[in-house]
Parts: sequence; C-alpha cells; structure tokens
Amino acid sequence: MTGVGVSSGRAAGPIVRVADPLPEPAATPAPADPAAEAARIRPAADAVSEGLFQRAAKVGGDAKAVLETTAAMAMDPALTSQAEQLVATRSLPASRAVFEAANGFADALRAAGGYMAERARDVHDVRDRIIASIEGITPPGVPEITEPSVLIARDLAPADTADLDPELVLALVTEEGGPTSHTAILARALGIPAVVAVRGVLDAAASGATVDGDEGTVELSEAAVAARAAERTEHADWDGVGRTADDAPVKVLANVGSATDSTAAVEAGAQGVGLFRTEFCYLGADEEPDVATQRAAYAEVLAPFAGKPVVVRTLDAGADKPLAFLDMGVEPNPALGVRGLRVAFDRPDLLDTQIEAIAGAAQDSGAEVSVMAPMVATADEAAWFAERARAGGIDRVGVMIEVPAAALSAAEILQAVDFVSIGTNDLAQYVFAADRMAGALAGLNDPWQPALLRLIGMVGEAGRLVDKSVGVCGEAASDPHLAGVLAGLGVTSLSMNAPAVRAVGAALAQHPLDTFRKAARAALEAPSAAAARHTTKTTLA
Repeated sequence: MTGVGVSSGRAAGPIVRVADPLPEPAATPAPADPAAEAARIRPAADAVSEGLFQRAAKVGGDAKAVLETTAAMAMDPALTSQAEQLVATRSLPASRAVFEAANGFADALRAAGGYMAERARDVHDVRDRIIASIEGITPPGVPEITEPSVLIARDLAPADTADLDPELVLALVTEEGGPTSHTAILARALGIPAVVAVRGVLDAAASGATVDGDEGTVELSEAAVAARAAERTEHADWDGVGRTADDAPVKVLANVGSATDSTAAVEAGAQGVGLFRTEFCYLGADEEPDVATQRAAYAEVLAPFAGKPVVVRTLDAGADKPLAFLDMGVEPNPALGVRGLRVAFDRPDLLDTQIEAIAGAAQDSGAEVSVMAPMVATADEAAWFAERARAGGIDRVGVMIEVPAAALSAAEILQAVDFVSIGTNDLAQYVFAADRMAGALAGLNDPWQPALLRLIGMVGEAGRLVDKSVGVCGEAASDPHLAGVLAGLGVTSLSMNAPAVRAVGAALAQHPLDTFRKAARAALEAPSAAAARHTTKTTLA
C-alpha cells in the first residue's frame, strides 16, 4: 500500500492497532440535577491535565512541550466553562456538553486555516480524554506496547506521539493525516519511520508490516514479520552555521508562532526565524488589538533572537480564516477570496497598526526584523505592500510566494521587494487544487511533487539573477534530503519547525552545492514524487 512518507527509515515488525476515537456521546437523557452534572466536568478535565503533566515530567525537548501544551488545553477554563454552560442551559449530559464545546473550539481553529487548522486534532484528543474520564473508561490512544511493533492508526494525536518509545515503536502508519501534521513533525523528531494517508490500511487483514518512510510504502503480511528497527543515517554534528560542504551559505531558520516556539528554536540552534506567524495575537479578540498590545506580544517572541534575523509575516486572515472584528461577509469560495494581504487593500489601517507594532517590537527586542506579506499574487501588490511597510519604519521587506501567479511573476516581484519566501504548503494546494487538510489528497500535497519543485526552481532562478534571497518556510524545508534539492534549486534559506533544524543543517554540510544542483535536476525530471525522492536518495548516497 502507498501513502506519503513523512519520516525517513525502513522498519518492520508485528502490527499493533490504535483504537478509533470514542463514539459521539448521546444528547439524552437530560440530567436530573444539572448542577451536579456540570460539576463532573472540571474534575475530569483536571485529572486529564494532571496525567498529561505527569507524562511530560518524564520526557524532555519537543515531546515535553507537546504534552504540556495538550495538558494546558485540557485545563483551559474557556473549554470547561462552555461545557458547564451547555449542561445548565440545554440540559445536556456532561459528556455531550464537553463534546459540543470542544467541537466549537476545533471548528474555530479549522476556520483559522493553515497551521492553526492542524491543531484542531489536538482539541479532539483533549475532548476524548475528558469524556473518557467523565465516563470512567479507558481513553482512546496508543495501547500498552510490550514488544517492538509497527503502530497503525486512523490518526494519532500529538500527545500520543510525543512520548512514544522508539525502541518499541518501530514505525508509524496512519490512514489519515498529511505531510504537515503535528504527528509527522514529531515522528521525524523521534527518528521513527512514518507513512501517512495510507487509505484502507485499517481494513486490511494483516499481522505484520514493513514500512518505508522514504518511499511512502507499507507492505502488509498475514504471516508473522520479524521485528527490524530502522537503519537510520547518522548525521554528523552540526556546527550551527548553515552552509554546504563547499561553504555556499544556506541559512537554517525556524518557524515560530509563540514565545515557547522561539525558545525551542534557539535551543535547537536555529540561525534566526524565517517565519513568525502573528495570528496568535488576534485569535479570540473581539476587537482589533491596539499597537501597545501587539508590540508587547511580538517583543516577547522576538526577544530570544536579539541580534539575529527574524522574518515576521503580517496577518494572514480573511473569509476563510475569520476574526471576530473583521466582517468579511460570506464568500462562495473563501480559500480563493479576500484573505492575507487582500484584506489590507480594504483595511489599510489594519496593516498600518500591525507594522507600527512590529517596528516597535523590533526596537524593544533587538532582533533584526524584516516583514513579509501573505497571499501576494502580482508585482503591483508586492510594490504596494513594500511602500507601506517601509513608510512604517521597516527597512527590509518581502512577500510570500504561495500563489502560482506569484511564482510565475517572481522576477517582477523581486524588483519591488528585498526577498521572497515560498510557502510550499499553500503553494502545493493551489497548484494541485488539493485541500491540504484532505487526507485523501495528501499525495498531491507531497512536497516532492515535480510540478511544485519546478515552480520553486523558477523562483530560485529569479532570485539568483537579481541577487536577492529566496527562502522556503513550508514543511518541505524540514526534510533533510529535500533541503539539499531546494538549495540546488537556488533557495538561500530554509525555515522549519525546531525539531528538524539540526538534521537539516547537518545534511546541507554533507555535499557541495554542485552535488545538490545535480540532485535537483534529477528531481525536476522525475515523473512522480516517489521517483523524485528515489533519484535524490541515489544521487546523495
């Protein structure tokens, strides 16, 4: 069976299946004592939170951060209060009230799109854990594993993935999910081979599996399969300077969206930040945050990178990512509507306020701050943004390349700005007309797709001709093999989640730039994503 390989390595072993999520709780019967029923919710949430914090205390690094974040979700007073209110106002059983309250939060995250949408899975995980605590049953998730095995699931919550033991979990296979999911990121951090979006794997009768995280294949067997751990390539220690073996510079940067992310990125050795998502400052706000509020929030994220480069992305919102204070109305196709920079054309004051706050936060933190705009389609739009940002006190200005038209017009856009950064996640879904959240289409969103690589190559060439930097800040940058191909295509900086920083830095240092260029040419000529992966692996062997 085939899916999308998201974590390298080949392993085999007996199968352990993860139970599906709990069934939807009934909305009846109404509780005889609503007050007593509502009182069951908070202790259950506290118990879940305490259990997750105890698990977090036993691990470190990114696993610890994920477990602590999930524990904080469980004890969020907004969630428990909303559930308690549903018991009181609609006479719902406690379990049903938690189910509906959590789904409301998850829907809001999905509406926010992109990275935030991928966190909806975390909320569902917390929801099911609290419901299980209320009902006194075993929560869904990874069962106890007593021997080295291949784990197969519909999907895995980050909290389930975070503290998996790589000595016992030889590989991960999920029927849903995609290459940008939190589970994929954590699997790479743990060094566990993983393949996602393997349709039909749960229905297959098998007792053993061989998983290839490089090729994205899963071989199932009715007979027993001997346990075989992945033969992982040991990357050389990275000295913290992004460059190829012949000293061609390729900056290794981090994607961040909070102060916690910044701390993790510094600890991982990132040279700076290639994507600072600012949406956290707006989520849940009933009115636009003022300059002082935004300035303080941004400065907290920037502070760990004093003296280092940080690229701040301006607000990425719109009809597909609604905010309470933005009345965007209803659009027939919001993903193709007024979003990103397009919002600022009608509300330039919104952009001006944010630019002022970013400029102030740069002064407060000492970080070397640049800004870039999302959803830019034309050179005229890029020039409009650049003029406004520079007038607001920002010296270095760029734009995101996530619309195919922008990739095709990269040469003209680079005449108006100082740099561009390719958002491979969105660019892929627009190129292939494939929603990145749709598991059935995960193969089209594979960053190894040759059509996507060809567009990246066009942008890289445009940057080379005018001697301006071209970054990649999508999940493609976190793959050590693909990172070399991107460098060969002319990309001069790579930005990723903290767990991938060291592996990518070490992988870049293993070969000269000409070797990466050779690998890039072979990948561009490949007929499929799988073939591009294979030929690159052969070239860089």
